[in-house]
Amino acid sequence: EFMQAFWDIEEAQAKAIQHLASFVRDKSAFPYLLTFTELIIFAMKTHVDSLELQVDGCSLLLEILSQALEQDVVMALDENVTGSLLETVRKHSENEELLSLVCTLLMMISASEVTAENLRKVGVIPDLLSILRNFLHNEKICLSCCGVLWSLTVSENNVDQTLLKSAVPVTSAVLQEHLQNGTVTESACSALWALSLQGCLTENEYEPTTALLLDALRMNPERPVLVKNTCLALASLLRLSEISALRFITDSKGSGINLIKDAYCLHYDDPAVVESICVLINEMAQYDDVVLDMLSQKMEELLSEIKSWFPSS
Repeated sequence: EFMQAFWDIEEAQAKAIQHLASFVRDKSAFPYLLTFTELIIFAMKTHVDSLELQVDGCSLLLEILSQALEQDVVMALDENVTGSLLETVRKHSENEELLSLVCTLLMMISASEVTAENLRKVGVIPDLLSILRNFLHNEKICLSCCGVLWSLTVSENNVDQTLLKSAVPVTSAVLQEHLQNGTVTESACSALWALSLQGCLTENEYEPTTALLLDALRMNPERPVLVKNTCLALASLLRLSEISALRFITDSKGSGINLIKDAYCLHYDDPAVVESICVLINEMAQYDDVVLDMLSQKMEELLSEIKSWFPSS
């Protein structure tokens, strides 16, 4: 009632948000905090010029949404809410601290299909790409933005192809910049997989993207989700192009065949990873030169082992 009565008074809204923040550690307060989500966002929208209120509001929303995820509470936010968050992004497009908070928030809410669709409708993708270009050094921002791109791209819904194609070089730049950070690399590889599934890569991008994905696999072999999504992204590229297939077996840093054999050794008991390896092998088998390489490296032994491990699959 207080927030609604004094909606136009910035100080009142700021005090209310700070007061609500004092309850976030109290688990019993969560159901009540949940009901304040739209009021917090309305306060942020009304006082969008106030950087302090935006930071405090985003921080509180992150706490509430984190607890919602822990308790498996799905929050589908409508276009008004997603539009307000986008307004915050545009108004404070140079403030790295706030953008880091907002992008984390966008990543969390984009997990909901309804919210992801609303983010598409309000046109968030150009803003995400702009943020990535401007803050390529920021690991947290890159992780979040690639996570949102993944959520918005992976579904079959109509997304502007030209827009998505412009996301490929930006996502590749993120991957190149953060290859040694497994978490960011995993997010960027997932986004590239989704973009390749949508047919967004140009012929000139097949070979360098294949090389980048091999580097990601080479430097982060212990991460099962990264291995799975990278293998699926490579399979998508090999399905499209013999150039990718040739780069896969002739990469100057080592053959991709050795990489997937190593990945299998690390994750032989993970059905999702092994399935992605099999999908990739299936695409490799359509090229004679690759098959010859596979035979010379005794890939049939690996396939026999997979068959014995997963006889019913």
